[in-house]
This record gives sequence, C-alpha cells and structure tokens, in this order.
Amino acid sequence: MKNNMNGKICLVTGATNGIGKATAQALADMGATVVIVGRNADKCAAVVNEIKQQSGNQAVEAIIADLSIMAEVRKAADQFKAKYPKLHVLVNNAGAAFGKREVTSEGFEKTFALNHLNYFLLTNLLLDTLKASAPARIVNVSSDAHKGATLDFDDLQFEKGGFGFNAYGRSKFANVVFSYELARRLVGTGVTVNVLHPGLVRTGFASNMGAIPSAAINFALRFVGLTPEQGAQTSIYLASSPDVENVTGKYWVKCKASPSDNATYNESTWAQLWEVSAKLVALKETAV
Repeated sequence: MKNNMNGKICLVTGATNGIGKATAQALADMGATVVIVGRNADKCAAVVNEIKQQSGNQAVEAIIADLSIMAEVRKAADQFKAKYPKLHVLVNNAGAAFGKREVTSEGFEKTFALNHLNYFLLTNLLLDTLKASAPARIVNVSSDAHKGATLDFDDLQFEKGGFGFNAYGRSKFANVVFSYELARRLVGTGVTVNVLHPGLVRTGFASNMGAIPSAAINFALRFVGLTPEQGAQTSIYLASSPDVENVTGKYWVKCKASPSDNATYNESTWAQLWEVSAKLVALKETAV
C-alpha cells in the first residue's frame, strides 16, 4: 500500500532520469507536491508533464539549475523558498562520475562540487524551512563506492593527481560523513537525516566517464543492474514510510539499516569535513 503523502512538499534533485525521476514519480503518485531540480529546461518540462500524466497529480514543477555550480545552488534554494513556506522531504540525489578531472567555473573539481558540495550547501540553505516543517526528512543518496575511499584533507579535489574512479568514491564517502554529522546536529529538531546505497542501477550516471568506460559499464549493467524503479525503492522508503519517521543517522541498503565503512564513523572527520565544506562554499552561518 502506498503511503499517503498528501499535503507534503518534496524536493528531489537530479530527477530528470534514473532513480531521481523514479523517486519523484512515486512521491507524486502518493499525492505529494513534488519539485524536481534539473539542469536542462526541456528535459525538466518533459519529465514534469510525464509525472503529472502518470500520477494524475498536477502539483509537480521544476527548478532549473546546474548543481555543480554553487551560485546556481543558491538560486535554486532561493527560488524554492520564494514559493514554498514548507519542505517536508529533501532528496539529495543529483550526482555523476567523470572520466577525467574537470574544474567548474568556480574553481572546484566537478565530482566533488556536484556530488558533495551541492548536497552540503543546498541542505544548509533549506534547513530553516525544513525545521519549520518538522517532522521533516533529508534523504542523501550515496553509494557503496564509498567503501575503501578516504578524505585527504590536504588534497580533497585531486589537484595532485590520482583522480579516476577515486574521485567518485571520495564524494560518496563525503555524502555518508556529511549525513552523520548533519544528523548529529539536528537531534531534537524533528528533522531526520539518512543516507543510502541504491544498488547497481541501469541509469546514465556513467555517461561522463568517456566513450569506452561508459560503454563497458552500461554493457555490464544490462545484465546485473537494477531498473531505476528498483533502485529508487530505498529513497522512496526513507522519504515516505511511517516506519522510519523517527529514525536518523543511518546508512541504508535495500530498505534496511546497514553498516557503512568503518572510517565513516570517525567524528573528528565529520567535524573537519563540515568545517572545510562551509569554508569552500562561503557559508558564513549554518542553521545548525
């Protein structure tokens, strides 16, 4: 039975395809007001129309933003807050893997900017709204690729080399660490924070890895990958299920709390990543 999300306002990033789109569709099916974030206006419009048609729910709209650019993250947050006084569910889902090191116009390594700094900044900018909407939920999509990764605070953005898939693993490690620190800071506010591994999903996430790696990954996923709808189940569960209404600070796989990498439980790492991230995005004051 679908959970009733009538009256709930949900924001889902990276929702023009893959598990983000499937998550947005499911929340709209449950009656929620759903705002998706994507960087391509035409794609966003098509997805909004598709979700409306399939759900019969007209309370679906899009915000256009390239979330690898922090100025656009700020604009997206401002645009949301200008229209909506409440936010009951934030699903940080936007992310990608890149085959070579790229630097954004703001000087950040693109994987780190999109996969971590975006989560950190957007969430902080919306925290006051989330707390005013409590009970509210933050759902961060990470990956088991975080296991074995490290945070080298002397070279977080691979300026000294060693890029490759290491950058993706590091950004997903950062998602887990950020989630744990945020959950700690939000205890008692009525806002929960959980982080998840969606599984190996047949999506376009590897499309930026270069022609040969992308083809190889996509070929393999044809045989072992989950559908986006299957991969979205944990995100949907954490966003909507009454079973986890008061559960916070957990890592989830297949809708079950699971241990993350041992290194992610180091609380000094939590604090250091928070401090460094706030400095990088020039967040003068955090809402927690």
